[in-house]
Amino acid sequence: MNANLPISRRLTLMLSGEDFIDEELLDDKAGNQTQETLEIKPLMGLPHERFLIGEKVPAAPLLLMGQNGETIKPNPQDVIACLQPIHLHATRDHLVLLHQNLIDITPEESVNLLKAAQEFITEDFKQNIIYAGTHYWFISAGPFTSLETHSVEQSHGRNIDWWLPRDTDENGIAKLWRKLQNEIQMLWHIHFVNESREERGIPTINSVWISGIGKLDDVQTPTLFNHIKTLFGYHPLLKGLANYLEKPYLNLKDKPPTVQELAGAFVWPDQPEDLWPLISKSLLEGQLDELEVIDFPGGKERHRIYTVGDLQKRKPLFGLLFWQKSLTPSWQELINK
Repeated sequence: MNANLPISRRLTLMLSGEDFIDEELLDDKAGNQTQETLEIKPLMGLPHERFLIGEKVPAAPLLLMGQNGETIKPNPQDVIACLQPIHLHATRDHLVLLHQNLIDITPEESVNLLKAAQEFITEDFKQNIIYAGTHYWFISAGPFTSLETHSVEQSHGRNIDWWLPRDTDENGIAKLWRKLQNEIQMLWHIHFVNESREERGIPTINSVWISGIGKLDDVQTPTLFNHIKTLFGYHPLLKGLANYLEKPYLNLKDKPPTVQELAGAFVWPDQPEDLWPLISKSLLEGQLDELEVIDFPGGKERHRIYTVGDLQKRKPLFGLLFWQKSLTPSWQELINK
């Protein structure tokens, strides 16, 4: 990396990361939380979540700030919890959490389910709901402040035994949460929303998930954001982070960035290959000097810098004449080098 290169001429692109854990080992140990198994428990947060907001992964207050409409900014010392209506799929011997993207809950369904469960929630949390959107509900964590949790993104598609909330410095809190969760599950089992969904042959909304417990004072952002002008993405966590940093945010689902907007930007795309034609064109035509890619192979943070020279290199092909132009690599060819 050229330390003297103006940061405004660089695009920083982050890829989502996955846990680097032995799933079979976790399944074998599930339900038997001895001292040995506690030592192999998965970390809180996915690698990119820890990179963006710190090891404590205080996602809930940032997700709250990333919802549509007027930005709600909690007190920096208020501990916020995120609740999400979900579907738990029963297999032969365990339950699997389905991501909300797979259950297609509507705003009306979300409102009706929350109305049914709200009295139970406010009674146990001893707090009122702060904000209720379709996919995310927020509340001051109250007695559940000390829970260790994992996000839906981290837990989906897996045996939930290893991803359920755990006690940390106060025993019995996880049990209190499971009691509330079970009460809501029984309430929703006979709810008209789920009766209608069963008739249509789609997954019911049969449980609620808690995660992201934390406060804004616990947020730790990477120093690279000191130089970032604009944040682009699709996830409300990034939108909330942009609001927290008081930087512009643009939703990639609404429109792609322009060439001019790429310089000095941070991008967390859902489909990075869709942006590659624009990025490579910007490098080749000199609007960008560098592309920094941040990814997390094996759960470890990695930074790589690409310049126009990396786009012009190619492996020799049989029969390719010396005067023919170099071929721009595809996105997969570039990142798999």
